[in-house]
Amino acid sequence: MLELLAYLHDSELVAQFQRRCGLFLVDAAHHSKERTRAPTGTPVHAEEPRGQLKGRWDHQDKNSNYQYKENGGCSRPQYEVRNHLLHFLFLLSAGLGHEIFYITCLPCIHWNLDPFLCRRLVNMWTFQFEVGLLIALTLSSLVCLSRLYTGMHSVLDVICGALISAIILFLTYPYWETFDNFQLRSSISPVVALSLLLFLSYTYPELDHYSPTRGDTTTILGVGAGCSVGYWVNEQLGETFEPKGVLPVPLPTLTPTVLALGAARFVVGAVALVGTRQVVKTLSLQVLYAWYRVPKSDDSARRKREIEVPYKFVTYTAVGLVNSILVNRVFILLGIL
Repeated sequence: MLELLAYLHDSELVAQFQRRCGLFLVDAAHHSKERTRAPTGTPVHAEEPRGQLKGRWDHQDKNSNYQYKENGGCSRPQYEVRNHLLHFLFLLSAGLGHEIFYITCLPCIHWNLDPFLCRRLVNMWTFQFEVGLLIALTLSSLVCLSRLYTGMHSVLDVICGALISAIILFLTYPYWETFDNFQLRSSISPVVALSLLLFLSYTYPELDHYSPTRGDTTTILGVGAGCSVGYWVNEQLGETFEPKGVLPVPLPTLTPTVLALGAARFVVGAVALVGTRQVVKTLSLQVLYAWYRVPKSDDSARRKREIEVPYKFVTYTAVGLVNSILVNRVFILLGIL
């Protein structure tokens, strides 16, 4: 079992997957061309020892992020892309875990499809079972494979992440309705959402060097906290946008008018969220830099936990609040809801 775990955690397994998808290190590609002209995606270096390359992939931290080290120093690896279709597919899939996705695509469901569906999507997937399962498996698989393609995680990381997600879904599924009712109607719901998610952000495991994963986690938790509080506020104001029919929610008929209104809502909403992000981020960093007496020119200071966690949490909590409370009311004022 230990040998199997070590094999799945080996960075060479990730490198083999990259080569099969048509992504080659420049040095490896150069040597392979001298030996033979292999077709696209063929792992021409799979049979060679890793020591023949001028560098190597080294395990760098507890999150299994890898960095390419050359003999005598460090540098970013250069790649040759031989399968552009898979290359762009995996880059697009990797973007599903980026804040650009959370600040555009997910809010679009709230603005253009159904706020109830968006709320459930923020917490858990909720579609007709067959459709939801297909979408969840497809997107999850693409994201997992993109993490291997970009060299961010090992095969063991991906397998463990998928298993943990499946276990959490299985254990929490019977309580989704209870959680939803507590989130919308309990008087302590906003306090629990803000305090619990902020606590989780601060208790993210410490690493022996800086990693962006803590900031990414705080971003997601901040958006979740803001949306949760926003849904509670909407409930108190009597604007829950609950579906009147039976699930699954029917998709609206696509007409030129619907498409035009949807595009207008997307532009207005995206501008509101991006503007909120920039304003709150700037103000929170200024306050934190002044509080900790850090020079404003010191960009590396925002990597420290005492600055990174609060500024990201406050910024993206504000984004979640604007998305769930303010944007729809702006649509009403503009007559585009």
